[in-house]
Amino acid sequence: MKWDIQTVDFKATEELLSFTEEKVSGLHKYYDQIVGAEVYLKLIQDEANQNKKAEIKLNIPGNDLFAESHDASFEKAVHDAVDKLKGQIRKLKTKMQKH
Repeated sequence: MKWDIQTVDFKATEELLSFTEEKVSGLHKYYDQIVGAEVYLKLIQDEANQNKKAEIKLNIPGNDLFAESHDASFEKAVHDAVDKLKGQIRKLKTKMQKH
């Protein structure tokens, strides 16, 4: 699986990068056709507590899947976005089984 993790407006720690890679690569066990993942971690400059945003795009032949989440921590935002992608993978696999 090809990786691309970008951070916007901050420098990510090694722990955050490893956590993100581990969470997103875990999606491979749900669907083995994932070619790559593009992850964007953004620090949003506003007064809100939920100023950390994770955007994850999975490259899959035929169609890409995308999810994003805002939260108070990057870890929680990544976790939520990965959960959304699990749901999209389930839908995709169900749709493929019907054809």
